[in-house]
Amino acid sequence: MPTRLPSRLERRIIALRFTRRWGPHRIAFHLHLARSTVGRVLARFQMPLLQHLDQATGLPVRRPRPIRYEKARPGELVHVDIKKLGRIPDGGGHRMLGRQAGKKNNDGHGRGRGYAFLHHAVDDHSRLAYSEIHTDERKETVIAFWQRARAFFADAGITVEQVMTDNGSAYRSRQFAAELGTIRHSFTRPYRPQMNGKVERFNRTLAAEWAYADTYRSDEARAAEYPRWLHHYNHHRPHTGIGGQTPSARVHNPTGNYT
Repeated sequence: MPTRLPSRLERRIIALRFTRRWGPHRIAFHLHLARSTVGRVLARFQMPLLQHLDQATGLPVRRPRPIRYEKARPGELVHVDIKKLGRIPDGGGHRMLGRQAGKKNNDGHGRGRGYAFLHHAVDDHSRLAYSEIHTDERKETVIAFWQRARAFFADAGITVEQVMTDNGSAYRSRQFAAELGTIRHSFTRPYRPQMNGKVERFNRTLAAEWAYADTYRSDEARAAEYPRWLHHYNHHRPHTGIGGQTPSARVHNPTGNYT
């Protein structure tokens, strides 16, 4: 076919899909191609959808159909959650260096440095995210985080109307309810994390593109990179779920009239 891409460029598309597990929007943005062109290449090579892949192995698996919905305007619903992430020992961890080297860096006995707790607040409509790294998930930490997250959304012109969380004790506390004030608070049903799907998708993205995207030699080095990655996520990274826009662009385009 005279209009077919060069084989070398097709191989780059497949390599990005296979190694980084990017969708067609992200690959097209990276290679300066049309999204439809990338989609045709992936379809011709029969690449499975990302939602049908196991995130740990990259192998195709069957998954339950997710609950799909989207609020009509920014602030109508904000998803709040905590992601527990194993801290990297000095010298690097086993995920990138291998189990033997990682165990050696973990004081020689395989005992890690514990966990970091990533507190997230993600706007349902725009996917705009506010996130902080903490050492615990106590209610005092949760409340202080929410105060800063609410201020962040206010600075972006977003008035939060409803918050969705899981049933963690910090979110069930009277102190957190008092901090929310007139903001409606809804909870996910037990064992149904897909109800908080926007923040669950954010967790998958940060794992693939920040947490395990590079060989960090310490947990501090990874944490130092987080603000830069979060800025990229909010202001520069195109999102398939919102038509290839960035979250910051969609905050000021609630009706989708322009891209």
